[in-house]
Amino acid sequence: MADNTSMNAAAFSAKGAARDKVALPAELFDGTVNMPVMHQAVKAYLANQRQGNAATKTRGFVIGGNQKPWKQKGTGRARQGSTRAPHWVGGGTVFGPTPRSYAQYVPKKLRALARKSALNARAREDAIIIVEAFEFDAPKTSQFVSLLRELGVGGKKVLVLTDGVKPNVYMSGRNVRDAQVMNYSDVSTYHILWSDVVVIESSALGQSLDSVEDTAEEAEAAPKKKTAARKSTKKTAGRKSAAKKTVAKKSAKSSAKKTTKRAAKKKGK
Repeated sequence: MADNTSMNAAAFSAKGAARDKVALPAELFDGTVNMPVMHQAVKAYLANQRQGNAATKTRGFVIGGNQKPWKQKGTGRARQGSTRAPHWVGGGTVFGPTPRSYAQYVPKKLRALARKSALNARAREDAIIIVEAFEFDAPKTSQFVSLLRELGVGGKKVLVLTDGVKPNVYMSGRNVRDAQVMNYSDVSTYHILWSDVVVIESSALGQSLDSVEDTAEEAEAAPKKKTAARKSTKKTAGRKSAAKKTVAKKSAKSSAKKTTKRAAKKKGK
């Protein structure tokens, strides 16, 4: 089932400051939730985690039992051929497990559809959070826990998806109970459905969120730029007016000199 309406998710900065909601990519979050496909993908994932090395010995692999316990007749007991028969204590096992492979193959497109369905299911529950970036200069569990607390997901099973492999983030969250850190491209349907909340780095979805600090600085710098522009325009206007005044003065002086020269010439005549 698909829903054409766009989906939004809560967004936070790298330090956990709340931001405006962002629209999730329409090509991935289109509302598709296919339950049978998700069930098949999860079942195959759990089956592929099994080692399949359980083994028991049939009567042919148990040591001993080559000789009859007693003779065939004359003892009054039931006839027996070997002490390693299945009905004897220490005997072989009938139809016991042997090493085998439990691997199940799921086509690539089917896995992609199941993964997409799981993300859409979490998006419908408003259980997806977009984070600007994970800034960890060094492994720090306390920083990871404080970030989860700022996001308001403390006490829940959290799946953190990073853009690429980030060892500092992984090592910061590997000791946190009910938290898993994975590369976005490596996540499976099982891990998405295991979690209560999915925290995704914005660049993993191809989105770029401007830093809140940068936008605040730009907002603070905008009025300063406006006042500076006004001052510069006032200065240029003042310079232009002063230049006009000086030109007018020079023209008045030159005209006055010309009139005085003409008057002197007339008197000389």
